[in-house]
Amino acid sequence: MPGIEKLPLEETLEDSPQTRSLLGVFEEDTAVMSNYCTMLYQAMHRIFDAQVELSAATHLASTLLKEYDKQRFPLGGDDEVMSSTLQQFAKVIDQLSSCHAVLSTQLDDAMMFPITQFKERDLKEILTLKEVFQMSSDDHDTAINRYSRLSKRKDNDKMRAEAVEDVYTSRKKQHHTMMHYFRSLNTLQYKKKTALLEPLLGYMQAQISFFKMGSENLSQQWEDFLATIGTSVQNVRREMEQEAGHMQETIEEMERSCDPLYAPCDPDQVHSPVCRNLTQKQGYLYIRNRTGLVSTSWERQYFFTQGGNLMQQGRGEVAGGLVTDLDNASVMAVDCDDRRFCFQVTAFDGKKMVTLQAESRKDCEEWIATINNISRRIYLSENAEEVAARVNQSAIEAVTPSPSFQQRHDSMRPASKGHTVRTGSISSLGSEPSPALSALSLDALVAPEMPIQFDIISPVSEENAGHGKTAAQAGRRSNPFGESGDRTEDSEDSILHQLFIVRFLGSMEVKNAESADVIPETMRQILAARAIHNIFRMTESHLLVTCDSLKLIDPQTQVTRLRFPLSSVLQSSSHQDNKRLLGIILHAAGRAVCYILESNDDGEKICDSIELAKQIALHSALDRKAAEQRKEQDKAKEKQQEELSKQRQIEKDLEEQSRLIAASSRPANPSGADGQFVVLSNSQSEDSDAGGEDGKKKDESDA
Repeated sequence: MPGIEKLPLEETLEDSPQTRSLLGVFEEDTAVMSNYCTMLYQAMHRIFDAQVELSAATHLASTLLKEYDKQRFPLGGDDEVMSSTLQQFAKVIDQLSSCHAVLSTQLDDAMMFPITQFKERDLKEILTLKEVFQMSSDDHDTAINRYSRLSKRKDNDKMRAEAVEDVYTSRKKQHHTMMHYFRSLNTLQYKKKTALLEPLLGYMQAQISFFKMGSENLSQQWEDFLATIGTSVQNVRREMEQEAGHMQETIEEMERSCDPLYAPCDPDQVHSPVCRNLTQKQGYLYIRNRTGLVSTSWERQYFFTQGGNLMQQGRGEVAGGLVTDLDNASVMAVDCDDRRFCFQVTAFDGKKMVTLQAESRKDCEEWIATINNISRRIYLSENAEEVAARVNQSAIEAVTPSPSFQQRHDSMRPASKGHTVRTGSISSLGSEPSPALSALSLDALVAPEMPIQFDIISPVSEENAGHGKTAAQAGRRSNPFGESGDRTEDSEDSILHQLFIVRFLGSMEVKNAESADVIPETMRQILAARAIHNIFRMTESHLLVTCDSLKLIDPQTQVTRLRFPLSSVLQSSSHQDNKRLLGIILHAAGRAVCYILESNDDGEKICDSIELAKQIALHSALDRKAAEQRKEQDKAKEKQQEELSKQRQIEKDLEEQSRLIAASSRPANPSGADGQFVVLSNSQSEDSDAGGEDGKKKDESDA
């Protein structure tokens, strides 16, 4: 018979996608074999149970045997010897289909027992091992994901030891289960031949022994044919036993040799040093993918180098996909905030950067060395390992610079071109950054006890509540959303009206509102918090800039979500690299709050609009002040004119009184002198009184 297809036990530890794909072919073959064996079992069971219908059942078995070559077996489907043998058996069964059969005991021992053992024991064992292997594989994936999520900042020895032990146990269990599962699948390739041939052989032998008179139909040629088939079955069984013993020895040897490889931590450097002369490498890595504006996720994929390309392949995929071109590419270790053993590959044009995470420090260094060798096109040389050994020293120096703590702190600012801090020191992978350095600047700019607000909360809510209470006491209708009716009227009188579409990212209280670094630092804090907590929701609003206030308006309901006077704006600026990000610092209720927004347009336009509104408001205030001064001067002039007119009227009255007194002093009519004298005396007294009062008023006006 032709060779038997086998699953390689040596590749069970690596568990590559190619091995999984080959395993899927064997599982599909097992499923087809199980279906076919079930049908054959049902046919033989009909022969055993229904003696009356023995002829029909025998004919059905013959039909199934004839259809063997039509079955689509992924493995061994083109076995011509097996197919021709079954065809010969089908002919014999057709000849015996007309004979009655009282063969219950003989058929139970010779025909039903082998096929039942194969169906109930062998096939069910395969299904059980498949379920156990799937559970162990899922446990291993869970353990390796938990180990990979260990953070540098929050790591401790107890958690790390538990994660390492969990990975060790799950990986060992998966490896052992996978090897036994492979062994059973390989054994099944032999058993499926014997499981088909042994029941038929037993059936024919029972027929020969029972039907002594059937020797006329069963000639010597058929007996020789059956003897040949029996010998072939014995040979297959012996070959299966030898292969099973060889696979068991291989499993035991691999269990002993692969035990140190189960742990995800770095092995002993003496027994397993880092190989820097590689020009091709494969294995599982985590790749960082961008899922939103500021959020990222890590995905575990199988990576391998093919020529000058870096490829990746997921489980269940037939072929790998291109990640990036490694020719003239650069690679260096990076220090990520939430992951260890990370390195970054940058394409030759600098436009594409891929951040990857290895399982251990040794694996990370080997990947960096391999990519460096490929980027120099060493793989094209005839003796690539010797060439890689000669340039190994320069490759190590290219990927291991030692940045200072101050450079790491400067690279954490938003002005840098990446959110991760680059460092080429491989010895710094997995180390904790110094918290004292970041606290020097953060405590001086932001308030550490103040949490970050991701929802719109007005900083003048208390003042709005007070205004609402006053409005309610006065009997005036108030807006339940915090906006009164007179504000809209005031904004309509404004000279400047500019509307921008923005999205609210977050806000937090700051200490040093006058510093130029407070807005970039707040942006970094809020964006980092959104990425860590996986916050993707952003509230879209309309930002209305007028000469008296700034408003955030709901675009659907046109309700003012946030309003604060323009005088409370302390400063505003946009991000140095991402111009769509801008921050606004406003002062209210005795504290300074920085709001971070994202606009559809350039953020500098919004900042320029706010500065223009403040200048217009300043000039308007100066104009109002000048108008008030002119009004006060006009009032003073009018009052002075009134005083002058009063003084002139008093002078006229005094002159009139003087003339009357002079006229009364001349004796013109003696007969009426007494009465005239009395009248003049009264008028004189009244004039004197009026003159005294006018004199007092004049003295007061002069004073």
